[in-house]
Formats: sequence, structure tokens, C-alpha cells
Amino acid sequence: MKIDFKEILTASMILFAVIDIVGSIPIIIDLRKKAGHIQSEKASIVAGVLMILFLFVGKEILNIIGIDVNSFAVAGAFIIFFMAIEMILGIQLYKDDQPETTAVVPIAFPLIAGAGTMTSLLSLRAEYDTINIIIAIVINIVFVYIVLKLSGKIEKILGKQGISVIRKVFGVILLAIAVKLFTANIKGLF
Repeated sequence: MKIDFKEILTASMILFAVIDIVGSIPIIIDLRKKAGHIQSEKASIVAGVLMILFLFVGKEILNIIGIDVNSFAVAGAFIIFFMAIEMILGIQLYKDDQPETTAVVPIAFPLIAGAGTMTSLLSLRAEYDTINIIIAIVINIVFVYIVLKLSGKIEKILGKQGISVIRKVFGVILLAIAVKLFTANIKGLF
């Protein structure tokens, strides 16, 4: 286990794109309007703990079910691919009910630490040192906290067009990551 800044940067960017907290600003703003307050600290801490726990026990859970990390990573590549398509084309393939409150559940899970994030964590674990992934998680949780705290101001600064451009740019990055993940792990299945 060694700290590798390239791995930290890559893992941070992957998680940043998958979590897509900037793209979630419209949802966060809607939640704030409905409930009047968002528990930024609590949501960030719970999401971080969930992500780190899954990083360590996710593989064991898969082993119990009888699925290897390569298979999960390939499946994750498909999920990330479809998330990227959603971001680039501005369509919604996955339908989810709008949460009614701003409690930890709708924000920490599934908004921040959702299925795509969990899949990405296991995929990253197949390629990178655990310490570098944990540092990447912490960096992202700090960024998530800042965005949750300043979501109203960020919306005013970026505007709808700015948020749309950011989503599309990260969608393309995510698409490239999905292709890399698929090609790196598909070999391990044969």
C-alpha cells in the first residue's frame, strides 16, 4: 500500500464524475425548497462512511453471492456507460421517485453513494491501492459537503446553462472511463 498521487487524482475524478454532485444541484435545490433545510454535514458523513464500508466489505458480499470483482467491474462499466449517456444526451434512463424530505436517506443514499458510486468503488479496488481510493473518497466527500452547503450560490453563479455544460463534459469523461473499465476487466473473465 503506497500513496500514489496519480491514482488519487484518477480515482477522485472517477468518483467526482459518478457522484455528479454538480449535476445534482437542481435536485438539491428542489429538496431545499420542499423542506427548507439540508443536513449537509450528516449527509456527507453518512455517504462517506457508506462508501468506505462498501470499499472494504463489498468484495466479500460479492464472494458470498458468487460473483468475482472482474464480473462486477464489467457490470459497473455498463452502469457507468448508461449514466454517461444520460449526462451527455440529457435524458433519463433510470427513473427514481423524488424524495419527499432532505433527510440523510435521499441525499447520502442514493444521491451521493448510489449504485453507480458503489460499482465504481469496487471497480477502482480492482485497479488501485485501497489507501488511494480512501483519500479520493475523502476528497469527494469534502467537495460534496461544500456543494451541499453552497448549492444556492452555485446555482446563481453557474446558471442552468453552466450546470448543463459541466454535466456534459463529465458525461464524456465518464464514457471514456466506462470503456477503459470494460476493456481492462473483460480479459479477466476469459
